[in-house]
Amino acid sequence: MTDSAATEDARSKGILWFFGSLLGVTLIILTILGFWWGDEPEPFDVREKAIEYMEQSGSTNMPIGFVYTNTLAHMAEVLMEKPGGYISNDVAPPGVFLDNIRNWEYGALVMLRDGATALRNHFARDQSQSVEDVDLGVAEPYFYYEPNSWALPSTESEYEKGVKYLHRYMKRLQNPQDGERRGQFYSRSDNLWTYLEVIIKRLGGLSTKLTASTDRFAGAAGILYDPSGKNAPQNVAEFTKGAGRTPWLLIDDVFYEARGASWGLMHILKAIKIDFEDIILDKRAMNTLDNMIRALENAITPVLSPMILNGDGFGVTANYSLTMANYIARANASALDLRDLMNKG
Repeated sequence: MTDSAATEDARSKGILWFFGSLLGVTLIILTILGFWWGDEPEPFDVREKAIEYMEQSGSTNMPIGFVYTNTLAHMAEVLMEKPGGYISNDVAPPGVFLDNIRNWEYGALVMLRDGATALRNHFARDQSQSVEDVDLGVAEPYFYYEPNSWALPSTESEYEKGVKYLHRYMKRLQNPQDGERRGQFYSRSDNLWTYLEVIIKRLGGLSTKLTASTDRFAGAAGILYDPSGKNAPQNVAEFTKGAGRTPWLLIDDVFYEARGASWGLMHILKAIKIDFEDIILDKRAMNTLDNMIRALENAITPVLSPMILNGDGFGVTANYSLTMANYIARANASALDLRDLMNKG
């Protein structure tokens, strides 16, 4: 081999080594980012966050409804400001591969939407014929913007607008001297009863999807199970229509959607405990609400396994979906009791 050929060969090997090393480093960085971005956000104290925002706004007034509205706004902020930001609309690695946190975000987003809708249609309105709050009428639709848009406009920009108008409503709540423009929040039992009706259906749907993680419970959940697997759904949307038992690749998606929903609803209920305290005590329903919150807190305890296990109910390995379904069912049972208590005179 001539000197020129040897030099060229060494140069080629050097280039290959460089690009190979660059690829390896890139994969390591993306893996680390993936683990970091994939972590679920920690719970927050709804009262402390409300006090924090109140102090930032330069006010000392925390009216009824302030904690509830601030909780919704902060939930949206957590979705956008957690490590990695909002992941569901990512089109590049590692976010595009993080399906667990994307499903977690969707579960939390559904609860945020339900809470914003209840605020607009019930909590902030005196009667069915009363005019809706102007800021809430603008804020709520922004949270229903498609969750996977990355540009023109991006999902984050729309949610930020929703948060902005929630904050405007909160400022009007703090200023009762504004006359007809002042914000209103009616913490009545009929308003809470209407919201609980929605929550009961949400929790019931999650429990059904979770219990369909094994063929033993697929039929019991009211879902037609195809033993051949030929008609198994290919994604969560198709599965939700009742196509059959949860496919193996979708078990973790349903599980993390339930965890996100539990995280979101837990914070909303803690805010309700504060802003609806008088009516809840009057109905002797505080213990029932605490039981519901406790079940949701148990549902979001840290996952110790690197993967979602799907063993039989009494098999050698655990079934995380059935464990989650148990907590969701307990929360749903408490919601049913709480609804009945709100409906009593």
